[in-house]
Amino acid sequence: MTGSAQSGSLAGLKVVEMGSFIAGPFCGQLLADQGADVIKIEPPTRGDAMRQWGAVQHEGKSLWWPVIARNKRSLTLDLRKPAGAEIAAQLLAQADILVENFRPGTLEKWGMAPALLQERNPGLIIARVSGFGQTGPYAKRVGFGAIAEAMAGMRAIGGFPDRPPPRTGLSIGDSLAGMFTTIGILSALNARRETGRGQIVDVGITDAVLGVMESVVSEHSATGAIRQRVGTGLPGIAPSNLYPTLDDAWILIAGNGDAIFRRLAAVMGEPQLSDDPRFASHRARGEHQQELDGIVAGWTRTRSLADLLVLLEENGIPAGPVADAAELSQNAHFRERGALVEIDTPDYGALTMQGVVPRLSETPGAIRWVGPTLGEHTDQVLAGDLGLEPEAIANLRNLGIV
Repeated sequence: MTGSAQSGSLAGLKVVEMGSFIAGPFCGQLLADQGADVIKIEPPTRGDAMRQWGAVQHEGKSLWWPVIARNKRSLTLDLRKPAGAEIAAQLLAQADILVENFRPGTLEKWGMAPALLQERNPGLIIARVSGFGQTGPYAKRVGFGAIAEAMAGMRAIGGFPDRPPPRTGLSIGDSLAGMFTTIGILSALNARRETGRGQIVDVGITDAVLGVMESVVSEHSATGAIRQRVGTGLPGIAPSNLYPTLDDAWILIAGNGDAIFRRLAAVMGEPQLSDDPRFASHRARGEHQQELDGIVAGWTRTRSLADLLVLLEENGIPAGPVADAAELSQNAHFRERGALVEIDTPDYGALTMQGVVPRLSETPGAIRWVGPTLGEHTDQVLAGDLGLEPEAIANLRNLGIV
């Protein structure tokens, strides 16, 4: 592990995380990475669903859990039982932030409506993540990231026009919701400095996807245009695409700026292309995108990926390989920056994972430990944070509450 017991810009903040899967817990990961004390409440016995998730596992253990639950303390608690909900409410009475991603109405059903929680703790910030948000006609619907990506327009513009709309390969809708929730929490913390009061941060996963949809909606609003799936390129931006190499690899070249394109044309041995009326300006290149992509692809096919990367870098032309996990793990730049780190773990040995983002110069975050075992910190939280005696904790355990 790296770092001290608690360090980083958010050290001193206490966060209670409820819920499972990705959106809320990813927000919790981001806060914990920057030093917040995140207490993750999990159901006794089965724990968070993320303990089992992941297409590839190591000896039956999830390889996602060590990342998304890192730096968190695990408290087992049955929130469906009144005694469990009351313990959670006591914990929230001394917390700064609650992150929950239950279906809307669940907290209320368990006697933890935001108004009641903030009556006991007026400074509590309550971040609520759900498929469609806390209000609106769809609010009560069950929603996951994949559904939000489809309904908020992201799936419609990815992939090739002659094939079904694909997913990105990642749960991007959930991750975006977690990031926007983190932004909302930090904004509410700043407001609390002036008012002393907490507030509710309401994030629908659909909201988060819509939030990164660039000009897709305004394009339609102003012109009626509907952005379509275009495969690997950017409509009207050329050359900026994947191109084949001599050794059957792919290279992404972004040579669409005027000055960059002049350098690219020279490197290709065809400097006259930059003066050709079809390619002399940004707009012209976009209008002749398919033709220009063919010319660039014809050149890249004659060289290996390694040769192309060296040549393009030497001439200041943005380019990069399409890297898989094995290539990422060997990338010296990512290793040196700490974008990828190797952590010693009790269950997996030396495990490589992504580092803390963003990097702060004065109060950097850290990976203090990976995802904990189920209930690893239950006694610590109940005794140390709430002051419960060993007999009381044992009684809660016998009743199945923890």
